[in-house]
Parts: sequence; structure tokens; C-alpha cells
Amino acid sequence: MEEIKKKIQSVINEVFDADASVDVTVAPEGQKVAGKQAEFSTNICMKLGGVLKMNPREVAEQVMATLRGDKEFSFDVEMAGPGFLNFIARDEYWKQNLADLASDFVVNISSDEYSGKTVICEFSDPNPFKVLHVGHLYTSIVGDSISRLVEFAGGKVVRANFGGDVGLHVAKTLFAVIRDGADTKDIETIAAKYVEGTRAYEDDEAAKAEIVALNKAIYQIAEAGEGKTVSINGLTVGGKSVAAEDVAKLYWQGRKVSYQYFDDFYARVGVKFDKYYPESTVAVRGLAAVKEHVGDVYKESNGAIVFVGEPYGLHTRVFVNAEGLPTYEAKDVGLILTKWDDYKFDKSVVITGNDIIDYMKVVLKSVSMFAPELVEKTQHITHGNVRLPGNEKMSSRKGNFIKAVDVLNEVSGLVKGDAMISLGAIKYAFLKYKIGGNIEFDAKESVSTTGNSGVYLQYSAVRAKKILAGVSSASADADGWELSEHEKKLIRKLAQYKYILFEAVRDLTPHKLANYLYETAQEFSRFYENVKVAGSEHEAERAEIVRAYLNVMTHGLGILGIEVPEEM
Repeated sequence: MEEIKKKIQSVINEVFDADASVDVTVAPEGQKVAGKQAEFSTNICMKLGGVLKMNPREVAEQVMATLRGDKEFSFDVEMAGPGFLNFIARDEYWKQNLADLASDFVVNISSDEYSGKTVICEFSDPNPFKVLHVGHLYTSIVGDSISRLVEFAGGKVVRANFGGDVGLHVAKTLFAVIRDGADTKDIETIAAKYVEGTRAYEDDEAAKAEIVALNKAIYQIAEAGEGKTVSINGLTVGGKSVAAEDVAKLYWQGRKVSYQYFDDFYARVGVKFDKYYPESTVAVRGLAAVKEHVGDVYKESNGAIVFVGEPYGLHTRVFVNAEGLPTYEAKDVGLILTKWDDYKFDKSVVITGNDIIDYMKVVLKSVSMFAPELVEKTQHITHGNVRLPGNEKMSSRKGNFIKAVDVLNEVSGLVKGDAMISLGAIKYAFLKYKIGGNIEFDAKESVSTTGNSGVYLQYSAVRAKKILAGVSSASADADGWELSEHEKKLIRKLAQYKYILFEAVRDLTPHKLANYLYETAQEFSRFYENVKVAGSEHEAERAEIVRAYLNVMTHGLGILGIEVPEEM
């Protein structure tokens, strides 16, 4: 369609010395070229007739004559009705597309959208001292696929992970750990204590005061660093005195257990991060930046420091609380500045849940008033929630969430422990949806061999491998090979791949690629049912179609982070 559009625009400039906006669409059913269903159509001659004060059919005749005289134009063209032009590609056109996809595949689909650029992709962002839930699984898969799209387009990607190693959630956890005489050697114990500490914070004013004091102490412990002595007096939990060194021991042990737990999880799902940014490592930078800009960006209010967002259509948020501690907002300010210091990025992609859209608008607006170039380079992509049955929102605070590992184990059990297939099923189940809306994950649907699933796509690719294993090594010779309709349809679908990739890279939308792969697999299924490959008169030529299909599927699934098994 793009080739036809460009050619017609050139002809119009040459023949009529006129500029025109050419639209080429899929031809309506019933439009013919040489007795066959037309593939593409345009009404440009009708539009141009009015501008040139000519009969649209006369315009169409001149355009057709020029197109038919162009030996490099690979489409047959006929006029219909009051001046429509209908097109159908010649076999030679599709054969050349096939050759490009079957042999010089990487060259012919390459993109340089991000060539020479450094892109930092921040995603997943779990908090230490908490268990990973299915939402973390979702954002890890989405973030990795977006990173792969940028890498495909020539970008240098830094996968970054930002998490709260300090803050009230840590203080709540350690409060319950100390109160109950527990430890922080096990992530499940840590997570359970967080729920108990949260309950105490909400229901008991005395406990709340102790947790607030503990929170301030933890900031000092984290800022000092592991192994350093911190002098903190007056710490109590449950009315009993607590030594700072005991708190520090529990804190560093719990943090270490948390990060090892994260590493093990990410290794299992095939995601590797280049940089962890614990909140404690950016909090000081954020606090200093906020204080530096009190007066011109931020303002003091009741002992705290806030950003007043109402003049910009936003809302007011606290960046430094009355205790003098940086809030999440100030830490995000520090994160933006620290990422720039570390990587001098050309683009920063931040992937989070929809629930912090307004929050991030306030943070970014405040930063734009003293570092506008960093905000201009930042893209905030948000996604919905993965819901519990009954559409209830998950909450680690309440403890009513689906653990990420439980989802992995459930799907693994459905495919008898095959890690490659189960992981592919989960990734595709998430990536086939447009980023932004809520997702309700269905484990059984994700492993279906007949529906829109990762297993179906993997199986389709494996089927292509088996076909190729059964054909001879003879070279293809396209001369005398007249394409059947099923062959042409599959080649046409495969030829769309580089354009789908272009859109997916441009918009950072893995779902466009996922949906295309499913449609292509369906087309391949129809080809498989109707076209004999091995042992046919055109075995070698048809094997090239299968080879091109396998190239597309393997590459496309790879960008989604899904591997193709050798057999299924």
C-alpha cells in the first residue's frame, strides 16, 4: 500500500504537476483486476478530477497509462466505476518479498529508530520486605518486551529496577518482627510480618508512634551503610527498648534476603536487570534537590515541603514530611537525577501501574521547572491491574494477592513442568493485551493449543520446523511457479512483518506484534491444510515460504521473550 501510494503521488506530480493526498485501502469485495479479486484500491482520481476540472475517468486513464509503462511497478491496475483504481500485485512482487524474508531476513526487517541512543527502561519496581505478586510478573514481562523492541531498533538499553528499601512498609515489617521475636531470614516470614505490622499501624495509636520512630531510624541505618554503627536512642517496640544495632542487623539481613529472592525470580522468568536503585540510594539526592528549590518550585507548609499543583491543573503533594524525611515523591526526584548522572540517557521509559498517573504528573511537573530536559526525555507508560477472581484489586497490605510464583507453578503444572512452554504461555497471555487496561489471567486459557495463546504460536513454529526437516535440499527456482491463493495470502501476511515492527517500535506496543503473530499463525494453518510442501512439484519453493514463516515467528516471539522449542 505504501509503494502504491508513493508511486501514484509521483505520477500525479509528473503528469498533472499537482500535489495530492493519496489514500490506498484494501479493495472492497467484488472489485476485480484481470478477473481476480483486487487487493488494493484508491479514489484519488475522483478527488483529483474536481481539483483539475477533469472527468475522473480521464484522470484515471492517464494515471493507468503511466503506471503500466513503468517496468519497476509490480502491480496490475484497472479502472472501475466513476474512476476508482484497483490493484493486484504480480507473482514476481510476492516472490521477491519471499526471497527477502527467507534469506536476508535480518537485513530486510532491520530498524535504526534507536541507533546510537541510550534508553533506560525502568520497570517491575518491587519493594524489598514484600513478596512479589502477579502484578510484578506482568510488569516484568511487559518491561522486558519493550526493552527488546528498543534493542531491536538499535538502542542500548539499561534495564533498571527501583524499589523501596526504606519507608513505612519496612518499619511496619520490622515492628512486627521485633515485637514477635521473629527474624528476617525468610521472605515468607517477612511478608507475613508486613501484613501484621500494617494492622498494628492502622489499629493501635501507640504502635503507630513506635513505627514512625522506627521508620526514621531505618533511614539513618540505610544512609550510614551496612556494617556501620548508628547511634539512635529511645527506640521502643511494644513498649520495650530496642538497640539500634539489633534493628540494623534485622534490616540488612531482610534486605539481602529480599534481593536474592528478586534475583531468583527474575532468572526464572528470563529477565535480567542491569541496575537496581534502592530508594535509600536516591533519597538523599532527592531531598537535597527539593530543599534547593524551596521558594521557586516547592514551598514550606506546616513543617513539610510541598509542591502546589493546582495552578497547573494538578494537585498538591508532600515531598518532605514534617519529620524531615523524603517521601516517595522526593525519592522519585532523586531517581530521575541519579539516572541522568549515571547514563546521560536519550530516553527514560518508566513503566508503572495506572494508579500513579496523577502522582507522576506532579513529580514530573515539579522537576520540569528546574530540569526540563530530563522530563522531555521521560515517557511514562502505565498499565492496569491483574485482578483476583471477582475483579477485586490486589493489596499486599491486606495480604489478598496472587503470588507471582504461584502463577508460574500453576501454569507449569498444566504443561507437565516444561519451563519453556509454560513461560511462553504466561508471557503471551499478558503481552497480547494493549497496555493500559486491567487483565484477568486465566491459566487454562493461556495453555490452550487451539486459541490465541503462546502455546499455539510455539506449536505452529515447531510444525514449520518439522516441515522443513522433511524437504530436500534442492535450491528453489521460482520460474514457472504460479502462486496459489493460499501461498500468496501467507506471503502477503509475512511481508507485513517489518511494518508491524516499525509500529511496535514507534509506539512501544508489544501487543501489536503479539496480535500480528497470532493472525500470521492462523494464515499458516490455512496454508498447511491446503498446500502440500514435501514431495510436491514446487517443494523447494514452498519450503521457502515455510522458512520465511519460521524466521518471522522465531524473531517475533523472541522480541516477546518467548523461545521456540525444538519439539512439542
